Amino acid sequence: MFNCLRISSCLLRNGASGSKYSAFKTISPARSFASQALLVKPRAPIAFRDATKKTPGQLLTIGRTLRTPISRYCTKANTPEKGSKAIGYWLAGCSGMVFVAVVLGGVTRLTESGLSMVTWKLLGEKMPRTDSEWKEEFEKYQQFPEFKLKNKDITLQEFKLIWYMEYGHRMWGRAIGAFYALPAIYFWSRGYFNRAMKVRVLAFGTLIGLQGLMGWYMVKSGLEDRFQAESDVPRVSQYRLASHLGFAFVLYSLFLWSALDRLLPAQKLLGQIPAATFRFKGLAHATKAAVFLTALSGAFVAGLDAGLIYNSFPKMADRWIPSDILALSPTLRNFTENPTTVQFDHRVLGTATLTLITGMFLISRQRVLPPRAYRAAAAVAAMGWMQVALGITTLLTYVPVPLAASHQSGSLLLLSFAIWLTHELKLVRRLPK
Repeated sequence: MFNCLRISSCLLRNGASGSKYSAFKTISPARSFASQALLVKPRAPIAFRDATKKTPGQLLTIGRTLRTPISRYCTKANTPEKGSKAIGYWLAGCSGMVFVAVVLGGVTRLTESGLSMVTWKLLGEKMPRTDSEWKEEFEKYQQFPEFKLKNKDITLQEFKLIWYMEYGHRMWGRAIGAFYALPAIYFWSRGYFNRAMKVRVLAFGTLIGLQGLMGWYMVKSGLEDRFQAESDVPRVSQYRLASHLGFAFVLYSLFLWSALDRLLPAQKLLGQIPAATFRFKGLAHATKAAVFLTALSGAFVAGLDAGLIYNSFPKMADRWIPSDILALSPTLRNFTENPTTVQFDHRVLGTATLTLITGMFLISRQRVLPPRAYRAAAAVAAMGWMQVALGITTLLTYVPVPLAASHQSGSLLLLSFAIWLTHELKLVRRLPK
């Protein structure tokens, strides 16, 4: 039903009143027209027909001058898109699978299993079945730096464990591709996607493909013959690890946001929105960016095994600023290649982000927000404190796998709540003047 029908009925009911514009002043859009002198006085008087009487001689004539401003408010009511819920559940499933992939990737990194598979095939590697196939796979592994410099004493049974871990992570990534592609083809062929959604679908598919390629590019950095000394520790490049994790976080965020669009649409605020609410929206987005940046710095901590040094808090070896924080030259290298500096930066970012989250939560109590935004802000605050507690505990206990995996998963949960908060504020917009 068109909103202009309500305007027409209002005109018919109030046409006989004394004021020229009284019929328009009963509705808010027309009230703004009348108050801002947007209504042009017609050359001839406007005659209105009483809707309750059917006298043939009484006609309704609306001047051409009124048609343009009124038509701006004659819009169709919002109708749900075709298959909106089904698409929402599919996107939520994709985001959940990416979440699990991040957890599996973290456990693979913590158990040092990522370099056990030395080949990569697009559709998946064949799993060894017989003893001879396992021995052949083990012999391939023995040709690379991790075995030569670190795992000389590893047995075939121990090798199987780390191989299965990496194999599971890779196959889960391929399962994400299948879970995404098959429904996407179905929805596309049935006309469920509008033009904007088609662009998103193509972007999601591209990101999934790039994520798989980035994963192999990362692993390849740990197989290169660049580890020569006995003290060298074969590991993947921390730059590529951060890129791989960053791609995963971006992909997860886009899936989650799109799923919320369909399953939990943002609520509108009625009436005039205070300026403080707009400022809070900016603060919420800044908090989300800080959470993302802090999580990305954690990838450098993992890539350099920086969590295994300075296992004290809040000081680092009884110093607020460690003596070797700028040991490398040039200075900029320290921020991405010096384990001490990388851990120090992660501590500072974590503390700053927690402060920002706490301030955001306290301010949210004093602002006019959509109802669910209050719950989202509280969830961000609770998860922020829990995440910092997990990080400190992980550091003090020398990075046990269960705690470290929980800390990495917690960063994605915290980002999820921050995304939820900003999504709830999606419709807080300034109206054009």
